[in-house]
Amino acid sequence: MATGKPNSSSNPGSTSSVRSMTGYGEASTTQGGAHYFVEIRSLNNKYFKSTIRLPDDLQGLEAELESRLRERLSRGTITLNARANDASAAAAYEINTQALGKYAAQINALPQFAGKVDAGAMLSALLHLPGVLQPPSNEEERFEAARKVFMPLVEEACAELLAMRAREGQVLVDDLRANLAAIGERLGLIKEKAPGVVADYEIRLKTRIEAMLREMEHHVEPGDLIREIAAYAERTDIAEEIKRLSSHLDQFEDLLKSPGGKPVGRTLDFLAQEMLREANTIASKSPDANISRATVEIKGCIDRIKEQVQNIE
Repeated sequence: MATGKPNSSSNPGSTSSVRSMTGYGEASTTQGGAHYFVEIRSLNNKYFKSTIRLPDDLQGLEAELESRLRERLSRGTITLNARANDASAAAAYEINTQALGKYAAQINALPQFAGKVDAGAMLSALLHLPGVLQPPSNEEERFEAARKVFMPLVEEACAELLAMRAREGQVLVDDLRANLAAIGERLGLIKEKAPGVVADYEIRLKTRIEAMLREMEHHVEPGDLIREIAAYAERTDIAEEIKRLSSHLDQFEDLLKSPGGKPVGRTLDFLAQEMLREANTIASKSPDANISRATVEIKGCIDRIKEQVQNIE
């Protein structure tokens, strides 16, 4: 039976493709007198959840941007902010002179305002009336131009965010491997101590029974003693729990080495719960003080593992 100590403990600095869910990336460029900027932030979340903030004239890009984010990021609360500042003359809204003139004529035609209101002085207010300011006539061309700029920027920002996730993921993996190694060491101690539990019980039981029988001048049949010891051995047998916990440690390490940045956070979380289940069973079945102490330490390491895997994609 394996001791449960992960193979990676001999090489704790080995790299992993596991990624954190926390990250940040940004990208910007200037083209045709317009400045474009994209930033992407990600935080922990059990599922994928995106929030995309775009200028009003670029809201049509939201669905495509969310699809692009889903392709690159599988879990986390993702916030994408995109801005476009166009300082060129092509960005100017056009004044509908006919609408503006009609508004001014209607105001001057009112008896209370006749000859008393200068339409020029009210220009600022008139410009905000419906239909006076019209979007640039090349709006579709500008939208398509912005789309062609934003998509590469999103890819660049995603790449930066993923690189940050990978760096933080390596820190998490190093901590997880340290806890796995600690569990493996204590599991080895439990494996070493477990066979002696029944032997110690047998000695104590024989001594206690012999003392009681001497006082009562009775004799106990060896078969009865053997049956009692066998029943105790079965109640306190933790060999299967040790084997399963050892197997969980090996599987955990295999997941940490999963190639290609495959998301493993949910699987690791489930596996940590199974590890805790086995540790609890060992604690409940074994009366040995040394085993109980080692099990408490194992459960402490598993709690730290459960906390850390919540950060893994």
